[in-house]
Amino acid sequence: MALTRLSYFSSADITALYREAGSAAAVFDNAGDIGSIYPHASPRLIQSIKNSSEAIDRAKAEYEYDLRNGITPLAMHDNRYPARLRECPDAPVTLYYKGTADLNALRVVSIVGTRRCTVYGRDLIHRFITRLRQLCPDVLITSGLAYGVDICAHREALSAGYDTVGILAHGLDTIYPNAHRADAGHMLSHGGLLTEYMTMTQPFAKNFIQRNRIIAGMADATILVESASHGGGLVTARIASDYHRDVFAFPGAVGAPYSEGCNKLIRSNAAALITSADDFAKDMGWADDAKIDEARKNGIERDMFPSLSDDEKTVVDALKKHNDLQLNMLTVQTGIAVGKLSSLLFSLEMKGIIKQYAGGTCHLM
Repeated sequence: MALTRLSYFSSADITALYREAGSAAAVFDNAGDIGSIYPHASPRLIQSIKNSSEAIDRAKAEYEYDLRNGITPLAMHDNRYPARLRECPDAPVTLYYKGTADLNALRVVSIVGTRRCTVYGRDLIHRFITRLRQLCPDVLITSGLAYGVDICAHREALSAGYDTVGILAHGLDTIYPNAHRADAGHMLSHGGLLTEYMTMTQPFAKNFIQRNRIIAGMADATILVESASHGGGLVTARIASDYHRDVFAFPGAVGAPYSEGCNKLIRSNAAALITSADDFAKDMGWADDAKIDEARKNGIERDMFPSLSDDEKTVVDALKKHNDLQLNMLTVQTGIAVGKLSSLLFSLEMKGIIKQYAGGTCHLM
C-alpha cells in the first residue's frame, strides 16, 4: 500500500520494480540500492523510496480505515486480485475492493462508451445483456459507474441477474457521481466497487484515464457501445487492444455523432463489428456456455468425459476441490512438475475437460 502511494511517479515503473524485487517489503528493505534492483528507476523514484515515511504512515492509516469499513486491499500476489489484470505491464500493485463478486470470474466483459448515451445505445445494451445472460450464464460485467453507457450497463446487468463491478477513479469513501450512489449500493451485494486509489482521493480528470486501464485489463473483452470521435471509451478500447484483449464495437448510423467513434474503430479494424450477443458469444467461443450450464444442472457428471490417465485424473480431482487454479498452485496441489503438468493441461484442454484462461488460470469445465 505504501509502494502504491508512490505510484504517481510512474505506475509502470512501480509495478516493474515490485516484480523485480519480488515483494513490496523487499523494495523498502533495499531502499538504498534500488538502482541495482531496477536500473530504469528514475532519481526521483529512488529518492522517494528512501524518504518513504509519509507513505508508510499513510498506508497504516488507510489499512485501519479499510478494516473498519469492509474494504479489502488486494496486493498483486493475492489470489483474489484480478489475474487477467496482473498480466498487464502497468497493473496497479494494490487495489481496494468492496463487494461480493469474484474478480476472477469465468468470463469478464467490460462495456464502455459515451456519457451521453442515446436511446439507440440504451436499447443496444438492454438487448445485448438480456440475451448474453441466456447464452452465457456466468459473466461478470464491468464498467466505470459514469453517466451514460457505464451506468446503463451496470443497471442492465443487475436487472439480468449478473454481478457487476464498477471501477472507480477515486477512493471508496465516496461515490462519484453522487446520482449513482443507490446503484453503487445495489452493486455491493451483486458485484462490487474496485479502485486503485486510497480513500480521500478526489475524482481528478487524470484518474479517469488511469482507471481505464483497469477496466480494459481485467476483462476478456471490451465492448464499445457508443462513442463520439474522441472519448474515454475509445481510450479504453485502445488500451484493451494494446493488452491483446478482444475489442468489439456496435456500428451506428453514418453521421450520427455518438456512433463516429465506433464506426471509426470498425473501419480501421481496431474492433470487431457486432450486432448482437449471439455475434459476440460466437466470436468469443462462448456459445456453448448455456448448454454446459444446463448439463451441470441436470446432473451430468464429468465421469462421462473421455477416459483419463492417472495423472490426468489427479489434475481433474484437484480442480474439483479448488477450481480456477493457476499453474503454480496446481503444481502444489498435485505434486506434478511444471513441465509435465503443462503437457497434461494441454491434453485435458484438447479433450474439452478444462479451459486455460488469462493469467494461466485453469478452469474445470
